[in-house]
Amino acid sequence: MSVNKFNPEGYHDPTAYEALVKIEKEERRHPYRPVVYICSPFSGNVERNAENARRYCRFAVDSGYIPIAPHLLFPQFLDETNPDERCLAICMDIALLGKCTELWVFGGNITKGMRIEIEKAKCKRQPIRYFTEACEEVSK
Repeated sequence: MSVNKFNPEGYHDPTAYEALVKIEKEERRHPYRPVVYICSPFSGNVERNAENARRYCRFAVDSGYIPIAPHLLFPQFLDETNPDERCLAICMDIALLGKCTELWVFGGNITKGMRIEIEKAKCKRQPIRYFTEACEEVSK
């Protein structure tokens, strides 16, 4: 254990010790997971692209991250074919991107929407990581 039973003055401090041990155990059970933005194609073959996005999210979870994939959420209540709602979705995407620690780009096909997200991340100096469709990281 990394928790000391003694306070900085050298006196035995069981109350602080027990509290710190409890915190340490809780951190091991529920480690910190950074939030990452999943950037991948949606338009075109929507069914296949949505399945890929779910797979990319699972990859992020298995890698110790919390994924955010707005293109899996917003089309459930916004119409991608309506220009006003498409613009609203992009604004909401950018707001969520600002809450993430990194942008993860998947696949070699960069769509117009993905370009907007990548440019915003660059402007905000957010780390950007690139992956193949098979979830293998590549350098850019």
